[in-house]
Amino acid sequence: MVVDYQVPPEYAAKGYEVLNEEGIVIKVVPRELTKEELEQQSIREMQAAAAAAEEERLKKWDESLLLRYSTIEDIEAAQERALRDLRIRVSILKSNTRSLKQQVENYQSVAADIERSGGTVDVARLTTIEDLQSEIAATERSIVDRKREIQLVQESFEKDIGRFHMLLEVVELRRTLLVRDK
Repeated sequence: MVVDYQVPPEYAAKGYEVLNEEGIVIKVVPRELTKEELEQQSIREMQAAAAAAEEERLKKWDESLLLRYSTIEDIEAAQERALRDLRIRVSILKSNTRSLKQQVENYQSVAADIERSGGTVDVARLTTIEDLQSEIAATERSIVDRKREIQLVQESFEKDIGRFHMLLEVVELRRTLLVRDK
């Protein structure tokens, strides 16, 4: 134990108490943490921050659900509208693909006729065929993207429905507890 106006440097890391003139403790300075303790503290702080962020995310999700929907049926109707729009887009893209393929076949047919008659197919016609085939490939990629989007929308709405069910159960539990406590 040292009673002085300052703590010797070799003891400061071990922690100390600051006293007033009457000898009453007015401040406690804790000891320095070891490297392992600092790492553990850092891990706990990160876990607490992650838990708080998750709690905030769930709170915002809950608020959003409760503001947008009154019932599960409302969510299902919104899901159906969103999926219908995406399916219509896929249908349009498929139709475009069929049309483009038909155009390619027509150009190829004309090119074949030209070659059979002993002529050479002009570069513009060959370039048009290549451009159409590139457009078909891009359209098919768009179809794959829309189908992936349909899957993601379905999953998102299913999560919303599950969360909304949970919220309804919490509300019902609270009502039950309120009635019982009265």
